[in-house]
Amino acid sequence: LLISFCIKFTSLNASLLDRPDPDLPVCVERTVLVWVPLAFLWFRAPWHLATLFKKTPPKLLVMLLQEAVRRREKAVDSGSLFLFWLLQVVCEIFSFQSLLREALKEVLNVSDKMAYMCKCTYKLGYKRPLVLEDMWELNEMDSTGYISQRFEEMMSQELRKARIRLQKKQDRKKKSRSKPYSDHNGLVKGIKKKEDGETNYPHSWLVPSIAKTFKWVLIESAFFKLLQDLLAFVSPQLLKLLIGFTKDKPVHAWQGYLYASLLLLVAIIHSMFLQQFTLRSFKLGMRVRAAITAAVYKKALTLSNDARKESTVGQMVTLISADAHCFNEVTNFIHLLWSCPVQIALALSFLWVELGPSVLAGLLVMVLMVPINGLLAIKSKSFQAKSMTYKDKRMKILNEILSGIKILKLYAWEPSFEAQIQGFREQELQVMRKSAYLSSIPTFIFFCAPTFVSLATFAVFVSVSPNNVLDAEKTFTSISLFNILRAPLGMLPLLISAMVQMSVSKRRLEKFLSRDDLDINAVNHDNSHSAFLNLLSVMPFTFMPVWVRFLSVSLDINPGSLVAVVGAVGSGKSSLISALLGEMHNLSGSVNIKGSVAYVPQQAWIQNATLKDNILFGSDLDELRFQRVLEACALEQDLELLPAGIQAEIGEKGINLSGGQKQRVSLARAAYSSADVYLLDDPLSAVDSHVGKHLFERLIGPQGLLKDKTRILVTHGISFLPYVDEIVVLVDGVVSEVGSYSSLRASKGAFSEFLDTYAKQESSEAQEKSERTCGASPVFPLYSSMREKENFSPRAKEELGSKKGQRLIETETVQTGGVKFSVYLQYLRSMGWCYGTMFITVYFIQNLAFIGQNLWLSDWTNDAVRYPNESTYPARIRDVRVGAYGGLGMAQGFLVFVGTLLLADGAICASRTLHTRLLSNILRAPMLFFDTTPSGRVVNRFAKDMFTVDELIPAALRSVILKMLELLATLVIICLAVPLFTAVVIPLIAIYYFRFYLTTSRQLRRLDSVSRSPIYSHFGETVSGLPVIRAYGYQERFLEQNTVTIDNNLKCVCQLIVSNRWMAIRLEFLGNLVVFFSALFAVISRDSLDSGLVGLSVSYALNVTLILNTLVRMTSQLETHVVSVERVKEYAEIPNEAAWIAEKRPPDGWPSEGRVRFEDYKVRYRPELELVLHGITCDIRSNEKIGIVGRTGAGKSSLTNCLFRIMEAAEGRILIDGVDIARLGLHDLRSRLTIIPQDPVLFSGTLRMNLDPFEKYSDEDIWKVLELAHLKDFVGGLAAGLQHEVAEGGENLSVGQRQLLCLARALLRKSRILILDEATAAVDLETDNLIQTTIRREFAHCTVLTIAHRINTILDSSRVMVLDAGKIVEFDSPATLLQKQGQFFALARDSGICTAETTSL
Repeated sequence: LLISFCIKFTSLNASLLDRPDPDLPVCVERTVLVWVPLAFLWFRAPWHLATLFKKTPPKLLVMLLQEAVRRREKAVDSGSLFLFWLLQVVCEIFSFQSLLREALKEVLNVSDKMAYMCKCTYKLGYKRPLVLEDMWELNEMDSTGYISQRFEEMMSQELRKARIRLQKKQDRKKKSRSKPYSDHNGLVKGIKKKEDGETNYPHSWLVPSIAKTFKWVLIESAFFKLLQDLLAFVSPQLLKLLIGFTKDKPVHAWQGYLYASLLLLVAIIHSMFLQQFTLRSFKLGMRVRAAITAAVYKKALTLSNDARKESTVGQMVTLISADAHCFNEVTNFIHLLWSCPVQIALALSFLWVELGPSVLAGLLVMVLMVPINGLLAIKSKSFQAKSMTYKDKRMKILNEILSGIKILKLYAWEPSFEAQIQGFREQELQVMRKSAYLSSIPTFIFFCAPTFVSLATFAVFVSVSPNNVLDAEKTFTSISLFNILRAPLGMLPLLISAMVQMSVSKRRLEKFLSRDDLDINAVNHDNSHSAFLNLLSVMPFTFMPVWVRFLSVSLDINPGSLVAVVGAVGSGKSSLISALLGEMHNLSGSVNIKGSVAYVPQQAWIQNATLKDNILFGSDLDELRFQRVLEACALEQDLELLPAGIQAEIGEKGINLSGGQKQRVSLARAAYSSADVYLLDDPLSAVDSHVGKHLFERLIGPQGLLKDKTRILVTHGISFLPYVDEIVVLVDGVVSEVGSYSSLRASKGAFSEFLDTYAKQESSEAQEKSERTCGASPVFPLYSSMREKENFSPRAKEELGSKKGQRLIETETVQTGGVKFSVYLQYLRSMGWCYGTMFITVYFIQNLAFIGQNLWLSDWTNDAVRYPNESTYPARIRDVRVGAYGGLGMAQGFLVFVGTLLLADGAICASRTLHTRLLSNILRAPMLFFDTTPSGRVVNRFAKDMFTVDELIPAALRSVILKMLELLATLVIICLAVPLFTAVVIPLIAIYYFRFYLTTSRQLRRLDSVSRSPIYSHFGETVSGLPVIRAYGYQERFLEQNTVTIDNNLKCVCQLIVSNRWMAIRLEFLGNLVVFFSALFAVISRDSLDSGLVGLSVSYALNVTLILNTLVRMTSQLETHVVSVERVKEYAEIPNEAAWIAEKRPPDGWPSEGRVRFEDYKVRYRPELELVLHGITCDIRSNEKIGIVGRTGAGKSSLTNCLFRIMEAAEGRILIDGVDIARLGLHDLRSRLTIIPQDPVLFSGTLRMNLDPFEKYSDEDIWKVLELAHLKDFVGGLAAGLQHEVAEGGENLSVGQRQLLCLARALLRKSRILILDEATAAVDLETDNLIQTTIRREFAHCTVLTIAHRINTILDSSRVMVLDAGKIVEFDSPATLLQKQGQFFALARDSGICTAETTSL
């Protein structure tokens, strides 16, 4: 009743409003306004009750209900509380006004009270740099596990539908091809073939999957976007009322103040809805990127080998960097697809109200722009596809360079591979330049569109009737609407361009994610079989270039048996193991394995983790079993030498371990897993012979740790064969013989021939003779005190030997504080000062045209006052007004177009310069950098950071310059129109300059970049170890690890998004204050201002919020993007090794004799570490054959590294033919020496490129060395010959073939000094024999230094150098050293070499 009375009272007392100081009745203030916020709480009560009913009984009182909800775990009530207090404040304004009026009447001083604002917001980030440990935990809905699970469910459904659609389409094509005329039309056939190649995979399923996964987020953000769009059109109507107020002088002043207040209120509510929308949209983009990254990683784990050969590591890295980022960017603004048309429609509707049918002229201009943007989008799509192709090729080569960097340095091949990358980079930049030029056209259209639309509309309006004269109300209301129209018109071409880029990324992702998975049914696990392993008719393995065939194979392996697989190079031994793992494409037959599997690959796969983690490999620690494994794998003494012990860190790809050490760690991993079946792919070839015997006796053999397990051992060690249960002999992919050693020996078949040919050195008779001569007791003796166990390489010992170097891979450096001004100068210098100065000048002139156009428009509106009688408005003046307005608008568009072209050229120059410096410096970095830096960090610089430099920095720089000049121009216009506003500008600028949040935002961006590197490192590590991970069945564990890695990155990204919204709310409030004060001062000064100036000032003040928001966002983005330049600059300034070419050049034909002299040579890995070589002094005469032996860690490899100056001398020098190598350029030195390394590294490309990257030699020369390397028949049998494409890492060639290609490289160069760094350690006896025979024959007149892995390979050397702890302890002929019975004698005895044998040699 009281409320109804108050309402009647208010309606009867309209005079309360019709006075200078309007007010509401006290009864309304104390009833209606009190109950409005309380009614809101009652309205929210059902939702809170629903929450409370779940576990606790409901409360009845509303406030108690609210408090109860607040105390519940994970309850979110901030929205309800905020709206309640907002309503409370709004409703109390009138009560406060009444109290204030009474207080003024009583002349009381009322002290100001300011609301307490949260000063703690981002206080931590402002006080000190943030670190990863400061990041909040993610909400469940933002976590990778939750996102990935939902996305996988939707993706599987949509992908299944897409496969059905594809099958139906292919069926229809088959029917159409069966028609007679189709075979005769060659053009049609060519077109169809092209179409089949482009669409021969399920497509159009990724976007629906994303939409269904995140549909509720899309709906919520769409709701807020709709409200924000509707509120945007309220301000122009209030502006119209305000202009009318300034023209109608008798109206009370309070109406003007009300309009100014309403402008502020509407703007604040608009900002809140906008930020709610933006927060959800950016989080959506973050979730989409996480979903795609996780999906690509999971797919990489399950890819079949056929599919793997189509996707290199570089291409997959591009998918999770560039393509996932593209989806992230598009989903941020996906709602603009419908929002832009809605805004355009609403703007045109309101413009129709103001200007009538004349608005159709503007609509026609917009319609004409659509096909132009469409054509540009189509062209842009082709540029984007080309750019991604070149980017893939560049990243592929880069990954290979990082994997084989030591080989490049040893061969001095860096310039060749640098030229390859630069070639692809230049092609990429040319496409980028064309794309940038193309994008300048939409930019021109964007800036001209509002002018064209408004010009066409105004021109038609004033032309159709002499009664149509533009006044201030119509003009500036229309201008405000045109300003609103500017955003959707500008965003549409950008959105179209982004959609084009996304379509390219969508195609690439759909093609990759829809590829075939590994057949999980290729290997059965039926426990009903009596045999532990059953193999039947495994058919061609399509991953190999020459198919390896197992025809009519039938193998049954009994539980607990030890089976050896032997055969020549390329006979299919490793392929048989792959078949047992299910890694081959099985066309018929079956494989059955009972129980779990452990796998030791031929080339050991080691993780960047501690030694303990590498051995445990995710299993729980059993101390007793762990110690037994360490003893069996000869690792106990190694742990005693390391301060970190079992926690010693192993570098990426086992970089700080020798080949033998990596293989023993790989064996320890398998032994600890306690699997039922062990597949051992030649693990003993990479270790010293005495270590191999220990491993066989203690681990693999009949009395070893695994004696009760089923073991399949691929081996080239003939001496082990008598002790195995069964031998499988492979010849050309066919099982030739199966049986025991004695039965196969007696059969005189292929196995007997194999032994007669390759077992001369290691036959059982030689073993017995060795025992009699050297006095060794059992065939596989236990380790004695004389036989030190193989320990970690000196690099590992030095890195881990001190507390300072205990951690090999240090945490990536994170820069702190503001981005240094030198970083900006670096980018501007890279761009070129000329380009920078010119485009800024052009943009400045464009803004002068902008100011002139608006002042001209303001003056134009005063014509309505000058010519009150429309019929007297001169046509000449009208034409001048229209022409000048249009000309100034065209000038703006043209100037921005020119500026964009200049900026594009400058950005291309900057990208080229920065990439060239980065690549050049990385290739010149010393090996120590690559040993201690994960490749993911380097890849991150070339992938994500260079993408930022190429694409994001130029766009951000252009936006910052344009928006800064536009803001200054707008403030100048407002100050010219309303001079009083100048008093407010300075405080607002001061507040704006105090960018409290920027410290936090900048550091979060850095943390984002740093936390992204482990994603790439983990991805690359996983792909390289896929067969091992699959064999152990640990895919789920690696998926979880990938989830944790992505989550660490998402924590930074999520908080970066929140910090940007924190900034935007406060910044938009500053912009809203600009609107309020410009309107307020216009009301105060309405007697001295004409309506045109009022309309001009307020209409552009309404645009200040958008400009400010964009400016600060782009400024912060520019600063955070420039962090990428900072990171590139960091790696572009890494200290280099010595110059490639020095002033002193060696004479032609050097070295002509091949003499090598060491003079008191000392070396250490780093200045702060101990010496590795201690005063080496020796003379090596011309044509001598020197064998270098010693325990692992004695310094053998260090000695050869010093010859190539991989490590520089601490003291002393090395002379080659009397020339001090320290005075030569590295390439002059390295190109004159030849090395055959232990690991046969090949690069993707042609066989010819792998032999002669600089194309110095003729095809005839290359065929000759291929014949000498016993590869001529193999290469001649290939369809492409020398142009045969080698797969990434040489995976389509066997290890033996790769090593023979390395021999061919040495034969092609054939310098006077040859170094063999355990070149035959990982190959079979046949390949070893081929290499040794060829070296003895072809390098007879050269000085040869051989690091011996098998002692028998150096028994015919001129002299043998025995190293121990970095010193020469013995150096004489083999016969003399054996007679001394020193360290060489001990090594020879361990290897089964006897004195009698040596003498006979």
